[in-house]
Amino acid sequence: MYHPVYWIVFSATTALLFIPGVPVRSGDATFPKAMDNVTVRQGESATLRCTIDDRVTRVAWLNRSTILYAGNDKWSIDPRVIILVNTPTQYSIMIQNVDVYDEGPYTCSVQTDNHPKTSRVHLIVQVPPQIMNISSDITVNEGSSVTLLCLAIGRPEPTVTWRHLSVKEGQGFVSEDEYLEISDIKRDQSGEYECSALNDVAAPDVRKVKITVNYPPYISKAKNTGVSVGQKGILSCEASAVPMAEFQWFKEDTRLATGLDGVRIENKGRISTLTFFNVSEKDYGNYTCVATNKLGNTNASITLYGPGAVIDGVNSASRALACLWLSGTFFAHFFIKF
Repeated sequence: MYHPVYWIVFSATTALLFIPGVPVRSGDATFPKAMDNVTVRQGESATLRCTIDDRVTRVAWLNRSTILYAGNDKWSIDPRVIILVNTPTQYSIMIQNVDVYDEGPYTCSVQTDNHPKTSRVHLIVQVPPQIMNISSDITVNEGSSVTLLCLAIGRPEPTVTWRHLSVKEGQGFVSEDEYLEISDIKRDQSGEYECSALNDVAAPDVRKVKITVNYPPYISKAKNTGVSVGQKGILSCEASAVPMAEFQWFKEDTRLATGLDGVRIENKGRISTLTFFNVSEKDYGNYTCVATNKLGNTNASITLYGPGAVIDGVNSASRALACLWLSGTFFAHFFIKF
């Protein structure tokens, strides 16, 4: 059984929880005291100090109604709770490796001339922000609606901010919310989105999500080329698309292939080239570049001409009809393929 002094202290300190006494505040130079708070980060140590004087005969620290220490005697079974100072002027304990469940009121109870006095200190535990759940990378078609989620915890509750990271524009602010909703998404809204959780306790927690926006091809560069007979000629066609476009070349309604009629077709990323190693008279004329992906196709008419040739306005109607025919034919061919 416990020493009788334990029961004396227990009875006195428990009674002090319900009998109004004179408050004591740690850190002041005079006695009695007023209450204050102690704020620490999760994982740190919290020191609870109680300033006393020579009138004090008994002292104890309590957490709510549980005795932690009575004088130098430890009542708590928690190994993290230790006594620091027990002198005629100060009575202090330490809680090591503080966690959120340690937060709450702590009471320093003293007995002076048979009159109980108490000091209440509220322990506040701060927790750095941490992102617990965030959306995965996503691929959508242009025009779709997208919702990204970023859930974070911390004390105080962290502020969650979404930003669109762009090489050209740097960091672009998007929203200050756990949810980021994008309606009718456009191709220029693709890329990385950064979620940041901040509560000023520690450095923000940052995670990223990548949005890939699929869109049909469009030809951004196609230029007519003039070259003399016997020289090397190159027609170039550049198309933007996600997924990457596949290219085909036609002369009138005939599809061209590498190695036939002295030409070479080379596709590298967004650019397709049609190379003539030794241009002849029969090579002059109109060529069509067709760019296709699973969302659609587009085409451009490019002319290989000789010195002094007049190409503007010539056979424009027939070229337009040929492009329309090729567009429909090879769009259907692409979908049959996939």
